[in-house]
Amino acid sequence: MGPLVDQAAVAVMMTAIKQIRKEGGTILYGGECLKLPGGCYVSPCLVEAHPDMPIIQEETFAPILYLLSYKTLEEAIAIHNNVPQGLSSSIISDSLMESERFISDLGSDCGIANVNTSTNGAEIGGAFGGEKETGGGRESGSDAWKAYMRRQTNTINYSGTLELAQGLELIHL
Repeated sequence: MGPLVDQAAVAVMMTAIKQIRKEGGTILYGGECLKLPGGCYVSPCLVEAHPDMPIIQEETFAPILYLLSYKTLEEAIAIHNNVPQGLSSSIISDSLMESERFISDLGSDCGIANVNTSTNGAEIGGAFGGEKETGGGRESGSDAWKAYMRRQTNTINYSGTLELAQGLELIHL
């Protein structure tokens, strides 16, 4: 991974590491300054955290990944949405129902919501931008996607039983 932008960014990360420890977080990996020529290198930091830690509400702009435990998807979404930022989000899941919930209006409140991919980058046809403190408009505009898409109606049945349209019944012969 490349260096941070400058020594001030390294100092911000080191201050965040101290704050993480003060708030009860556990550094599982990394979080050190690396003395390498040609840049402001740090080791990526993996942190076991809890949702009540104020530091997780801040954008540090450093390679710090917080691991937070949850019991239900609803609890995970509540933790996820309880930050002032909202640019990009992601869920990794093999459950179609979890994935659909995450990208619905009951799920992620970010400007970009991804399923089974990282939070970096954006689809070329999608409008790029965030919500909440990272809001302020979209690049490419809200209709940019129309040039890359076709209209389609989709139906997803979550009941686990076969439901037929317009009240039709399946007759076994």
